[in-house]
Amino acid sequence: MVELDSVDKKILNLLQVNSKVNIKEIAVKVGLTQTPIYERIKRLEKTGLIQKYIAVLDKEKIGYGVEVFCQVSLLVHSKELITKFETAVHKMDEVIECFHVAGNYDYLLKVIVKDMRSYQSFLKNKLSVLDSVGNVQSTFVMTSTKKTAAFKLV
Repeated sequence: MVELDSVDKKILNLLQVNSKVNIKEIAVKVGLTQTPIYERIKRLEKTGLIQKYIAVLDKEKIGYGVEVFCQVSLLVHSKELITKFETAVHKMDEVIECFHVAGNYDYLLKVIVKDMRSYQSFLKNKLSVLDSVGNVQSTFVMTSTKKTAAFKLV
């Protein structure tokens, strides 16, 4: 775990809201000069605490209207099949997130596609054809009531 002081936390909170905020703005809001802010950000990047900067797109404005959570159960829990499954899933553009979980199923996939036909094709031609897949249950998102990637650091 990386040790964070209150200034680091303020910087990270600002960057999580808007990663394009410039160093001068951060310095003013945090109460330091630009040089220490720049050095702190570089240190946070170097330690891997800041992994990357991204642009979050509006999926519907780019034509992706169907969001699905797939609960996947594997046939067998062997290291080889788990590795094969994870490798295959990482190559599927439709899969936005993949979680190996404990409980009633083995993996939870977050899938985003253009429409129902696209999801049917994904399920039929990509996911269900994997040797390791025993069962897939799909849950379709009607609306998203909260969506954030930010951690509130205090």
